[in-house]
Amino acid sequence: MIDITATPEQDAPELDESGAQAVEATEPVEESSFADFGVRQDIVDALAAHGITSPFPIQAMTLPIALSGQDIIGQAKTGTGKTLGFGIPALQRAVGRDDAGWEQLAKPGAPQALIVVPTRELAVQVGSDLSIAAKTRNARVATIYGGRPYESQIAELEKGVEVVVGTPGRLIDLNRQHFLDLSHVRMVVLDEADEMLDLGFLPDVEKLLATVPAVRQTMLFSATMPGPVVAMARRYMTRPMHIRAAAPDEGTTKKDIRQVIYRAHHLDKDEVVARILQAEGRGRSIIFTRTKRAAAKLADELIHRGFAAAPLHGDLGQGAREQALRAFRNSKVDVLVATDVAARGIDVEDVTHVINFQCPEDEKTYLHRTGRTGRAGNKGTAITFVDWDDVPRWRLIDKALELGIPEPVETYSSSEHLYSDLNIPRTAKGKLPKSQRTLEGLDAEEMEDLGDARPRRDDKRSSGGPRNGSGGRRRSGASGSDGRRSGGSGSRERSGQSSESRENGREKTAHAPREKSVETSGEGGAKRRRRRRRPSGQNRGGNGQGAQQSPAAGE
Repeated sequence: MIDITATPEQDAPELDESGAQAVEATEPVEESSFADFGVRQDIVDALAAHGITSPFPIQAMTLPIALSGQDIIGQAKTGTGKTLGFGIPALQRAVGRDDAGWEQLAKPGAPQALIVVPTRELAVQVGSDLSIAAKTRNARVATIYGGRPYESQIAELEKGVEVVVGTPGRLIDLNRQHFLDLSHVRMVVLDEADEMLDLGFLPDVEKLLATVPAVRQTMLFSATMPGPVVAMARRYMTRPMHIRAAAPDEGTTKKDIRQVIYRAHHLDKDEVVARILQAEGRGRSIIFTRTKRAAAKLADELIHRGFAAAPLHGDLGQGAREQALRAFRNSKVDVLVATDVAARGIDVEDVTHVINFQCPEDEKTYLHRTGRTGRAGNKGTAITFVDWDDVPRWRLIDKALELGIPEPVETYSSSEHLYSDLNIPRTAKGKLPKSQRTLEGLDAEEMEDLGDARPRRDDKRSSGGPRNGSGGRRRSGASGSDGRRSGGSGSRERSGQSSESRENGREKTAHAPREKSVETSGEGGAKRRRRRRRPSGQNRGGNGQGAQQSPAAGE
């Protein structure tokens, strides 16, 4: 039986340091329909058309409270339906074009609900789920995220929307340009709240919350909700209810996911992965890497070995990222090699295997990665490779999650237990046999032409990166013409000339012996410095002769 733990936030155990008392009340959840919780019939019908008829535990406990307008902190394991837990209240509480009270709105067509997510992939996923629920509802859903053209998103906002789902950067950009009016928002949702309230996202979240009315409903949802995050969330909420859905005898990880941990050598990992991907009964699989370069390299290696693989990481353009996800969902590729950009956004029910190519950074990352499998009641297998240097880190993760595997077994591609543990045929080698190469591959999925997704010229957030714009080039020209800026490396850094910096880099490597000889022959050194930056040499030395007589002073 599944138990739902509903605890008023001011009484939650995480807040004991503030003097609150811990009080818990549990009640079983029986089989029921969405209509039993007061959900509109048009939303119920839209969900039923997609085979969604009964709420998951987190939805069953969240819906009555959320529909009443109370603030909520919702916590449940990955793949247990948190999206509809806040998505249905957002759609139902919004006033649609055919609803009573539409004409009385201060600004009909302005967003009434704002859902903020950390990644583009998660924005697409949440927007898709809400669009399904709103198919027969007169509430419009807009998905706003970076990497896509501004024009189409601006046009959608100008037509009017009731619910906005988006990532912080693009939401702030459009709000600053007065295309996104958040002054009429009555509900704010932070999905993956532990990530949204992290130091990296917190300034953007605070900017967004400053643009919405102070009187609003606020809901936070995530699979992992550390105590400090819950305490920080109190600043943005009013007496929230802390809802946690869990099975009584279940650990931190989901019981539907089998945990397999191997100590593997980094030179043998490709061979081990190639054999795992030939396990009997393997369906779609996701391999997580620590870096973008590792994801691209491993994807290329697997493609070379005959597997239908695709990379997904932050260095890819938005068109390529969406192409990889579509190909994965459409079964044109069955292996996705991704960084953590996909750990919180991929919801494909039949992912059978998740592989951590390196040990995750912490237990929170481990939970979100492995949660891509074993979703919606399905079974899954999570395999983690631990390098020798990462064993201490893994022990901390194992202790936090109570997995009971502090010492991973040493494993190679030839190890007998690898084949027996994962049901791999004994004939499996490092390449996929040609007879089994039946999928079309990534190139079979058309890449959408997103046009020019660059921000407008007044968008300082996106244009102020490390590349210098026209202003930097003007500074460079000015300093080169009048020669007033001097002082060695400082003047080179301010010049902004990328070609000059590349040239300096080449000199440091290819001409290192020449520079050594220059130090012993003052005459040559002075001439070389005078050729590179004559104005600086003249200013510092007073004249060319002075620089020749004292080469050390120029250094």
